[in-house]
Amino acid sequence: MLSKNNKGILFNPLSKNNPVVVQILGICSVLAVTAKLEPAIVMGISVTAVLAFSNVIISLIRNTIPNNIRIIVQLVVVAALVIIVDQILKAYTYEVSKALSVFIGLIITNCILMGRLEAFALNNKPWPAFLDGVGNGIGYAIILVIVGFFRELLGSGSLMGCKVIPQSFYDMGYMDNGLMILPPMALITVACIIWVHRAHDKDLQEK
Repeated sequence: MLSKNNKGILFNPLSKNNPVVVQILGICSVLAVTAKLEPAIVMGISVTAVLAFSNVIISLIRNTIPNNIRIIVQLVVVAALVIIVDQILKAYTYEVSKALSVFIGLIITNCILMGRLEAFALNNKPWPAFLDGVGNGIGYAIILVIVGFFRELLGSGSLMGCKVIPQSFYDMGYMDNGLMILPPMALITVACIIWVHRAHDKDLQEK
């Protein structure tokens, strides 16, 4: 089940070939939904689920899809899965669904999904396609969680909506950094993650 090749498919997107910090994909949603940690986690899980199952579906029907309409078929599959995810979120986590707003719907146009469907699912069997979807989804989710963690902690003094910085810190003059909850700081945080990641990966450093 997990041969050496399959392990590479699953684990490479977590760091070595991360879709956000290496391929620089999916940046828009990273900027938009990471002001709080909870929406970031839910968005990461949602993208992982949609990516994994859309990869499997496209892989299963890849030999029957006419080449000239393959993009349309991919969009239909992704859109159907996104609608299911959106309805589940509205049913069980309505407040988070409201916080994510239109960005759940915009998973349909997420370049990570379309890229993996086009580059991998159309050319591979269902099991490797599933592992590729899970790996890339988790790789994307890891970055969302890291960014959401620092933005909420430093911007609001809380995590998952619960205050974690003691009141005594505020009494001594500590103040939340309101800039952290603004979109530009999400971009700067992602840039810092990319810098640290590339500083520790010689393969990604320019010669």
